[in-house]
Amino acid sequence: MTDSRFNPPNGGLVPHMGIILVGEGDGWLEAKMEIGPFHLRSGANALHAASVVALADSVCGFAAGNSLPDGAKGYTTVELKSNFVGTASDGTLIACSSATHLGRSTQVWDSIVTHQQSGRNIAFFRCTQMILY
Repeated sequence: MTDSRFNPPNGGLVPHMGIILVGEGDGWLEAKMEIGPFHLRSGANALHAASVVALADSVCGFAAGNSLPDGAKGYTTVELKSNFVGTASDGTLIACSSATHLGRSTQVWDSIVTHQQSGRNIAFFRCTQMILY
């Protein structure tokens, strides 16, 4: 699915990481990321935590942008937390975000990152977005 938010003309982290929109709806968004060598830890055949956080935070951020209250101009992440329960060295990661709280000043989003080929969960992620006016 081609979406200019995920592939802006000036680049950025999302296209660099290979994050691609899968689907979105009211209060949720899903994206995927094919694991490449630059997603792995140095000297190890396992995902770098920052690669997983980049995917999960991006998915939650784009979902927050879709769920802004009337009059809001944007959002910014003010807190995030990750629990890592697995890893992978190849294949595709799927991250699906869902809204936990949609307020006028803050939003709370959860994302589950799953290894598509094995169906195993890799991480549970939660972030708080501050709404900007």
